[in-house]
Amino acid sequence: MIDDILAKGKSTLETITSMHWWTESLLTFTTTRPPNYSFVAGQYARLGLPGEHDAIWRAYSMVSAPHEEQLEFYGILVPGGLFTSLLKEIKPGDRILLEKQSFGFMTVDRFEDGDDLWMLSTGTGIGPFISILRDPSVWEKFRHLRLVHCVRHATELSYQTQLTDLARNPPTNAPFPATLQIIQSTTRDPAVAPPRLSGRITTLLENGELERAGGIPLTEKSSRIMLCGNPEMIEETRRLLHQRGLRPCRRALPGQFVTENYW
Repeated sequence: MIDDILAKGKSTLETITSMHWWTESLLTFTTTRPPNYSFVAGQYARLGLPGEHDAIWRAYSMVSAPHEEQLEFYGILVPGGLFTSLLKEIKPGDRILLEKQSFGFMTVDRFEDGDDLWMLSTGTGIGPFISILRDPSVWEKFRHLRLVHCVRHATELSYQTQLTDLARNPPTNAPFPATLQIIQSTTRDPAVAPPRLSGRITTLLENGELERAGGIPLTEKSSRIMLCGNPEMIEETRRLLHQRGLRPCRRALPGQFVTENYW
């Protein structure tokens, strides 16, 4: 089966190089990277694992930066999921299929201007934003970076150490890099200690708590916004942004926000 897929010339066979479990269902894994594989921070790959009769393919955003030697992915095990049931069993040294083409349009180059980049994510939707924050050019393009991560429980707040390190040590030699603030919120923890917030992104946007936490307002002139996560959050946030006069980026019409559903 694998030989037949590779013979089509659309994918390569890569090796799992590491696995890290954040919780029983959240994991990060890395793979080898083909020499000619290219992507823009914020894009995703299509990965394949051999199933009973054919390969099973799923989309996974790159967490690694475009300049890094390995590819890194962050995902969640879906109960009964065909792909993640196989993913749960893999270990370093196992093989995985990678399509040669990268996909997606949730990239910073969609914005022509703006001072403040807001990255609003739920769950594993934080993945592409980590890739974006590992890209030095992002720190030189904007003045303020605000990463918002909303999950059900604090145990799901992965990559905290890595993000703190990025905030303290930006990946650029620019004399005046952007400042990064990480804003975390949970929706099901009974008690929340500051500075972590409590509530959904849409609630925090409506009551002004999100902007107070970030220390800067969301405005048409300065703010550029990326949304990644569950479709319900994205649809409701789009509505709230439209009410403020912000519009999505189009090919022929510059805008203030871009979105990507994470299932």
